Amino acid sequence: MPAKPSAQRTPSPPRRPLLSGSAADRFFAALARGAALLTLGLLLAIMVSLFFGAWPAIREYGLSFLGRSVWDPVQNEYGGLVMIYGTLATSLIALLIAVPVSFGIALFLTELSPAWLKRPLGTAVELLAAVPSIVYGMWGLMVFGPVLATYVQQPLQSLFNGVPYLGAFVAGPPVGIGILSAGIILAIMIIPFISSVMRDVFEVTPALLKESAYGLGSTTWEVVWKVVLPYTKTGVLGGVMLGLGRALGETMAVTFVIGNMNQLNSLSVFEAANSITSALANEFAEAGEGLHQASLIYLGLVLFFITFVVLALSKVLLGRLEKNEGARS
Repeated sequence: MPAKPSAQRTPSPPRRPLLSGSAADRFFAALARGAALLTLGLLLAIMVSLFFGAWPAIREYGLSFLGRSVWDPVQNEYGGLVMIYGTLATSLIALLIAVPVSFGIALFLTELSPAWLKRPLGTAVELLAAVPSIVYGMWGLMVFGPVLATYVQQPLQSLFNGVPYLGAFVAGPPVGIGILSAGIILAIMIIPFISSVMRDVFEVTPALLKESAYGLGSTTWEVVWKVVLPYTKTGVLGGVMLGLGRALGETMAVTFVIGNMNQLNSLSVFEAANSITSALANEFAEAGEGLHQASLIYLGLVLFFITFVVLALSKVLLGRLEKNEGARS
């Protein structure tokens, strides 16, 4: 018997999309615009809430709050100079330590490290960023602080005893907590961020440029200084500013090792001090409504302004660098 012809399936009509191409583009653009406006709205809401929360202190002290060193909740007298100084000093110390170390790490990983070591070493450096900040604080208080006091502070005090200025610079009880200890802990915390950015931007340098420099007889340092850094200076500066922003906003690690003392008796880096974030962490929960709470919120507003100024300056510097590079090209 002849075989029956197989029934041919009729193709199903194509499904119409829910939105046409132009409608989908408009919908996506509206979502993106809404996300940007939402972010801007949240930023403005934070600024407004901080301003209104700090208004009693602003009305009481004005800008003189920034230059007052007294902080006495018993007498209801407040000033933010000690906290502002501690925040800026610890962040500056952290940058002075972290930037050269991060540069050395990025240079080694991109130019000098053997292939078998590059990946595990890079992973180990990045894992430092995964350690909780409170662990850094506990380690700094229990381990690093005593080591710093015994092997750094006491020998320096013996060496500079009676020397003008230098003796005052290392003065203080040898307990291992203070501005220098907090700055070093912050440096350890921001090294992974800065070194990762530096390593990534160093790796995007065209190999042809580096090989040409090596072919002309340049050393590794000359290649990095005269070829890699000029090509990647925008990214390097961005990484440094990222680390600075991280250092300014760190709370728990600084609270453990800075000493939490509202004093500005000397400029010693070993004296116990205070920072904006540690003051907020220690006092905000117990602060009653009124001038004390408003002064703490005023400190938060000042920290917000400092961070905003740092980011704005970084944007200006990056814009100038890009403009100069465009003019040269």
